[in-house]
Amino acid sequence: MAEDTLQKAATIEGGSQPKSVAADLFEDMGRKVEGMSLNGKTTEDSEANDSDEQKGVEEIESLCMNCHEDGITKLLLTKIPFFREIVITSFECSHCHFKNSEIQFAGQIQQLGATYTLAVDQKQDLGRQIVKSDTCVVQVPDIQLEIPAGRGQLTNVEGILSMVSQDLAALQPERKLADAAAYEAIEKVIESLKDMASGNRLPFAISVDDPAGNSWIEPSPEDKSGKYKKTEYKRSAEQNSKLGLADASDAADASPKTEIRPEYHAAGMVPDLPTGHDALDQDVEDDDIVEGKVYDFPTQCPGCSHACVTHMKMVNIPHFSEVVIMSTVCDACGYRTNEVKSGGGVPEKGRRITLKVRGAEDLKRDILKAENCALACPELGLNVEPGTLGGRFTTVEGLLSQVRDDLRSQIFDAEGEGYEGGDSMAATEKVKWDKFFGNMSKALDGKLEFTCILEDPLAASYVQSYTAPDPDEQITVEDYARTEEEEEHLGLKDIKTEDYEEEDDKEIAG
Repeated sequence: MAEDTLQKAATIEGGSQPKSVAADLFEDMGRKVEGMSLNGKTTEDSEANDSDEQKGVEEIESLCMNCHEDGITKLLLTKIPFFREIVITSFECSHCHFKNSEIQFAGQIQQLGATYTLAVDQKQDLGRQIVKSDTCVVQVPDIQLEIPAGRGQLTNVEGILSMVSQDLAALQPERKLADAAAYEAIEKVIESLKDMASGNRLPFAISVDDPAGNSWIEPSPEDKSGKYKKTEYKRSAEQNSKLGLADASDAADASPKTEIRPEYHAAGMVPDLPTGHDALDQDVEDDDIVEGKVYDFPTQCPGCSHACVTHMKMVNIPHFSEVVIMSTVCDACGYRTNEVKSGGGVPEKGRRITLKVRGAEDLKRDILKAENCALACPELGLNVEPGTLGGRFTTVEGLLSQVRDDLRSQIFDAEGEGYEGGDSMAATEKVKWDKFFGNMSKALDGKLEFTCILEDPLAASYVQSYTAPDPDEQITVEDYARTEEEEEHLGLKDIKTEDYEEEDDKEIAG
């Protein structure tokens, strides 16, 4: 049933040729919105007649939900620097004077969910822009505040804190009469929000978590390590269902069957391989994984919850260790990812590797950046938090090029040669970003010396040495004791490998 639905949805209107499900599920709605009339002309006509003409505002007569008379909705497609296109909507009724405004995302649902976290430690950070989509949850951990998904907004840190405090204060008189304890507790939260919004209570953290990947907090080239963090994650089947990418029943139907649980196979305990792929090697658990051999095993796509295939291959890195390269490709929605997983146990200490890049030859060194590894280049003002890029096995040039290109595509409009970034980017900010990307380009061209620092709490990262097994004068390797925060984040405090059976017996007896 699910396949028939997708087939119908993928059929091009007016023809019989099927459109790819990837284009159907993740179609860029921004391209459709750009077709809105611009001063009475279509986008194509406007670009043909005057390439510099700005997009106009589209006005649509619509029903007022307050008085049920006709009002006017205004639509404007715009691009936010550092982010992507959005549609700003504003409604006003001339009869009852009801007003409402919100934003909607004008592009595709991203392949991964995303969480952005900002440590607000100075008043200037209160002006950082925030895009909150209708699927986004905002959190302020310091006061245990969570704003559930709802209306989309384009605001800043100060604006969202002020908005929440005003919303909470609106019903305080009723709470005071009905529940004095709740009134006092919420009053403290309101005062905390006001202090944060005014800059009287610093520092604090704020985060946006969006399974659609379309919410965002504005970065700055001056952000130091730990101040700004982006983490991408795979959506669950439930989250995909809420986004309309797959029905929860479809996800269950895609799973295999066993006698114990109908959704699993007794033999492999894994989902069926999609049509067109070779059968899974069933001797993986019985025999050691052979180096250089590619293994295929079925999994569930985090993008659309349909069955897909993950390819796995073990590679031996000389003078380091064995690593596993994993690649997942989904034929249904186009989702693809490449990751590197290191083998072996958890070492007692973390490892910090410092490479002095002196020219183009050093840019060709192989580099393995594990998923939990942080990357820093002080001379370039670059800090990449753990988990941002996932695991990568590439060269120094390849890793820095990916960071530069990914960041520049968010900061500026990558479709133009000048990377102008839109008219809402402050001139001072543009100068900072121009300098940042200029230094990155010089470094990648081998014209600027810099230092590359990998800090991995699991000691699973690696930089190629040209003099191995002898020491390389350009590489410094240091072992360091992990912090309490790193131990907690990695879950190492919860691991017990000795006498755990005795602990279980004590809990049962207690």
